[in-house]
Amino acid sequence: MSEEIKVHICRQKGRTNLAMRYVDPETGKQVWRTSGTANHTKALKAAAVWEAELREGRYQKRQRMTWEAFRDRYDVDVLDGMKESTAGNYSATLNVFERTVAPQRLADCTTAKLTAFVVALRNQHLSAATIARHLRQLKVAFRWAHRQGLLLTLPQFDRIKQSKGARGRAVSGEEFDRMLAAVPKVVGEAAAESWRFYLRGLDASGLRLAESLVLRWDDAPDAIVVDYSGRHPMLRVDASAEKANTHRTLPMAPEFAELLETVPMDQRRGRVFQPLTKDGQPYAPTRDSIGPVVSAIGEKAGVIVGTRTKVDGDGDPETVNKFASAHDLRRAFGFRWSRRVMPPVLKELMRHTDIGTTMRFYVGVNAQATADELWRAAGSKLGSRGENEPFAKSGQST
Repeated sequence: MSEEIKVHICRQKGRTNLAMRYVDPETGKQVWRTSGTANHTKALKAAAVWEAELREGRYQKRQRMTWEAFRDRYDVDVLDGMKESTAGNYSATLNVFERTVAPQRLADCTTAKLTAFVVALRNQHLSAATIARHLRQLKVAFRWAHRQGLLLTLPQFDRIKQSKGARGRAVSGEEFDRMLAAVPKVVGEAAAESWRFYLRGLDASGLRLAESLVLRWDDAPDAIVVDYSGRHPMLRVDASAEKANTHRTLPMAPEFAELLETVPMDQRRGRVFQPLTKDGQPYAPTRDSIGPVVSAIGEKAGVIVGTRTKVDGDGDPETVNKFASAHDLRRAFGFRWSRRVMPPVLKELMRHTDIGTTMRFYVGVNAQATADELWRAAGSKLGSRGENEPFAKSGQST
């Protein structure tokens, strides 16, 4: 390891300047370098500087691990022990890095190379959130390589500034009705009811897309199970099936429990949601197959929740509408319940690891709705105005 390196000085025959040498702990071979001086004291100082560089990883001549060898080792030592979906995300990020900046050796992963990577992603008009996610996963991988002594110098990661707001918004009740009405136009009449049930389930449960695809009536590995063993229906979550990676039993929203009650007893087996193709066959329960269909339904219904940047056929950026997705139905669930329960309860309903996430996205996001609730609770119409008419008093300042 680099901390074992000791640089010595010596005089070589026929040379004026003193030489420096150390034994490479990986190869066992001696590595030589001139000190640039014949003065013993100055040579000792030069040796100390070189030794510090070697030990701290600032001198990288000896680092020869190829990028391909690093990928192979990281796959075996790290990714094989991760949840499949998580490992897939890390592997995808490393693939993007590889395609974008083409590192030949692990030592090529420098701060300058990361900067070039970020610039390239920005030129592709990827969102700040996507770029930040790639950098987070690269940071984890490179820190592991650094701890293993494979990467001597850990590159510096600049923080990507992101918008503090959500990248979508809650779908209103009227918009949700439009989505339900648009279902047959996207999936066909034969599959329409299975998709309406799925959309109602997302809206009533607040489940993330990936969570909804592993929701089951019965036990299975990596599943979220509908549990009727207690006083109220609950969700029993296996650690591998949830973003927080924790075994938990969580409350189920009453509206979702009522929806599940509509399913006949003899059909309560396997996956709760089984949306069908136009041919009447079950869709593969993956985000890549289900997510785009939900977004297509949102587009057909004309439910616009924001904008995004994409690259057109000429390679130029253009701003296009972002239509309602599965996560926007989760946002609608969170917004509705934020008006009914206190933040700690909402945190459990939304299955957030940190209450800060709950506070940031769901509490206090609509001051006018909060004000309406206050005036309604007070039973007073004092100061009430039309929907678009502001409230003001003579002499009042802000």
